[in-house]
Order: sequence, then C-alpha cells, then structure tokens
Amino acid sequence: MAKRTKNLSPDEPLYHQDHSRPVTRRDFLRQGFISGTGMVMGGSIFSLFSNPRMAQAALSSDLTTLASSIGCSLGGIGGGKIPFICFDLAGGANISGSNVLVGRNTQMDFLTTAGYSKLGLPGDMIPGGVEAAATATSNGDFTDTTLGLAFHSDSAFLRGILEKAGGRGPNINGCVIPARSDNDTGNNPHNPMYGIAAAGAAGGVVTLVGSRNSDSGGNSMSPANMINTEVRPTKVDRPSDVTGMVDTGNLTGILSDPADVVAVMESVARISNSKLGWANTGLAGTINTGADAVVKDLVRCGYLKAADIAERFAGVNIDPSLDGDIVDGADPANPAQGIFTAAEFNGDGEFRKTASVMKMVVDGHAGAGTIAMGGYDYHTGDRSTGELRDLRAGRCMGACLEYAARRGVPLMMYVFSDGSLASNGTVDNSVDGRGKGVWTGDNSSTAASFFLVYNPNGAIPAIRQQIGYFRADGSVETTSSPAANNVNLLVETLILNYMSLNGDRANFGNLFTGFGNPPSAAFLDTLTAFNTLT
Repeated sequence: MAKRTKNLSPDEPLYHQDHSRPVTRRDFLRQGFISGTGMVMGGSIFSLFSNPRMAQAALSSDLTTLASSIGCSLGGIGGGKIPFICFDLAGGANISGSNVLVGRNTQMDFLTTAGYSKLGLPGDMIPGGVEAAATATSNGDFTDTTLGLAFHSDSAFLRGILEKAGGRGPNINGCVIPARSDNDTGNNPHNPMYGIAAAGAAGGVVTLVGSRNSDSGGNSMSPANMINTEVRPTKVDRPSDVTGMVDTGNLTGILSDPADVVAVMESVARISNSKLGWANTGLAGTINTGADAVVKDLVRCGYLKAADIAERFAGVNIDPSLDGDIVDGADPANPAQGIFTAAEFNGDGEFRKTASVMKMVVDGHAGAGTIAMGGYDYHTGDRSTGELRDLRAGRCMGACLEYAARRGVPLMMYVFSDGSLASNGTVDNSVDGRGKGVWTGDNSSTAASFFLVYNPNGAIPAIRQQIGYFRADGSVETTSSPAANNVNLLVETLILNYMSLNGDRANFGNLFTGFGNPPSAAFLDTLTAFNTLT
C-alpha cells in the first residue's frame, strides 16, 4: 500500500478516483470542498424576533393585549422542552465500532475479530481484549463508559468530547441505533428537526436553526411528511448570524438608557397600530376585513416583535465571540475559562459555527439546531484523515455538552451521517493513524447513529443503550429494529426518545404514524432508551 507523504488536514478536500466529480452543494460538502455555510434566510415575513430563557420584563400591557388579540407570539422559552442539537457529518463517517461500540444484542455483546476488522479495529485493539497502556478513563479492555454510552477507549469522538467536557460524564448517558442509510447522498431523510419542532421544541427568537441554507438546515434532507415551511431553519454558522437576528438598531447608539429604547419602540408600535386602521392595502375586499386585515395584522405583529426585541435585548450582548464561557478571555468580567481558546475560536470556522448554534439553542433563542460538518467521506486509503476529522467533530460535540452544563440546562445531542465506510484490514501505523485499520471504501451496512443526553440534575438511568443490533460480521442486522433499514423510521425512533425524555411519549402516536396508528405502548417500549428526564 502506498504511503501518504503528508497527512490531510481536517479542512483539506477529499479527492476520490472512484467518485464522480462533485456537482451539487451536497457533493462539495461531503468531500470537504466547502464548509456547511449558506445565505441568511429567515422563517418569518419580517425576521423580527424575540428572546429566550433570561427572565426579562414584559412589554406594556396594552401591547401584550394587542399581540394576543391578533395571535402574535412574543418571546417564550421553548415550551419547556429539552434543547436539541444534531450533528450532520456529511459524506459517510464511521460511527460504529471504532467510535461508539455496537454489539450483537447489547453494546457489550462483542462482535467477531473479523467484524471489528471491517469496522477499522485490528485484532490487538478489539473490545474485550487487554490494553497494555489503558487510557485514564478506559475500562482496561478497549471500552470506555465514562459517558454512560460505551465507546471504544481510543475513539476519536470520545477523545474530543472528553477534551471539552471531561468532567460531565456522571451527568451524561446515551444510546446507539444501528441503521443503514445510502452512501454519499443528501437524499437520506436523516434530519429530525421538523419532527422535533412538532414535538414542541421552540425558541424565543426562531424555532429552528441550521448551519446550511437548506430546507433541513443541514446536508441530509428531512422526512417529507414532517416538513413545515413556517419553521424552516434559519441559517446560523457564525457569530454575526446570531447578533443579526436580534439587532435593536441604531437607537441603542443614540439612547444610552435601554428603558428609553423600549419606550421609543413601544410608541412606534402604538402609532403604527393606529395608522394601519386607516390604511388601504389595495387588496380585494373591504378595508380591515379579509386579506386586508391579515396583512395589517402581520405588519402589527412585526412592530410588536421589534418592540419586544428592544425590551429583551437592549443593552444585552448575545455575541458568542464575547461570551467568556465560550471563548477564553472574551469577557473580562467572567473569570470562567472558555470552552475554546481564542486561537481555536478565531482559527477554526467549525468551532465558530458550533459556538453560534449551541448558544442559540442552549440559551433558548432556538428550540433546536443542526450543525453540518463536511469532509466525512474520508476513505482515503489511510486512517489519519478520518481520525483528525472525527477528533474535531468530538471537540464540537463536547463543547455543546459543556456549554449546556455551564448554563445548567439539559441537552439532547444527536449524531448521524449519510452512509458509512469499511476497512480491508490494512493498518495505518502513523502517529495520527494510531495503528488502526485504514478506510478503503463506502459501506452502508456498517452505519449507525447515536445520541447523548446531558442532565444538570444528576445521573440518567438507561432502559437500554442500543436499539437494534449488528451481526457478528460487523454489519447491521436489517430486521433488528424498524429503524435498521428505514431512515424515516430512524428519525421517528429518535423523536420518540426525545418525547420520552420530555415526558410526552403518550402523545407520540397522535403526531407520528410510521409505527402504526396508534402504536402499542409495549412496542414503543422496545424503542425507548430513557424515561422522562428529572
């Protein structure tokens, strides 16, 4: 096997002789030619928004009454649902075996040596063996249960998570779901965002955010029957996207007292409401009825939301780059060490993207968010390329968990990829290859998804940590669960678990029908990993 003279950095594009030239944005994303960015697009007519979890005074009573009378929603904290973030690793990343352990019946029901070789683990690194030099958190047998969910002790995901959230293990648990999906395509309906919104997740600013300007907010599509264009994800992949959503305008520069800013905006809302009654939109029908009334109420709502923004955000800085919990030294008044160093944050767009989405979601500005990361089609004939990219993804996952911990709120974090890949058993003994099997080609039969949950109130007892299973040879058993060979049902399985954590599982059958209508409680039990989070 030819030796690579230079390791590929996590930002270098991937060139594959056995792949056609990239044509679509999804093609470019999965092979790392572009990052998960896009153009700004909001989900409402005026893109005028309100705030989150911070307790602030309400608008004057006459304006809140007006808002109620025209059905204009102001503010909120997401209906009390658990914040949700998903990582969309475009291209077909390795998840099972070398990262999250997947077994025949349970995670610890180990596969054969040949099965692990297919999943990139040589015979001297398979779970159940004896580690000559165990890591600080390993169980000594190439397994690590620091996060509740079992990982391989040398998992790059795990190393990245522990680097950023190493002290949060007792409050974390998770579940892995063996499930096939097509390789190298954004057409897999993997993204659960609309279903999470239907289950009640909402934000004080927008319902959903995503790091790509796509209908799902990520690389993979959302199930067609779940899409609700009214809550299409707003693109967020940098701090300016966050601050731009809640811009209070030049008044904050003219008026030093936030109360004066609010008073001006409330007056504008009242004057506009009064004038609109006399305006003629030119639409068919009588003034102040039918379409004329609908348009005027939308305009009124826009002004009310602008006043609400002023009430909640005047004098408040929501810039992730200035949050001392996120960037080390960013806020002199906050002595806490940041999750990212200034060099990491300023030097890596993936970290800035992660910080922006996690701040929106964890702080309650959005109910759920997608972080799309490109370049995970890493079957480049070595192991080092994939290890470095998985390590960075793990750091981003760990940052989300750590930020939730610092804010004292729960978080559900879901990780998926379009397809997967396999090894032919050849070993990469370079420093970054770490003596593991090289990735030599796409293989959808080795795919899996997983989720982790952080609970600020303590440990999270698990009903099960694996839904479905692998065959001994390292392939998904496609009959092991409804999700194993159906991506739409994989999404419903994930949403079922989100609703269970929120105490809403009894309502699942009223919203989603993929498991039958209604599915029995006994059947749903087989797909549920955790009870209600307490």
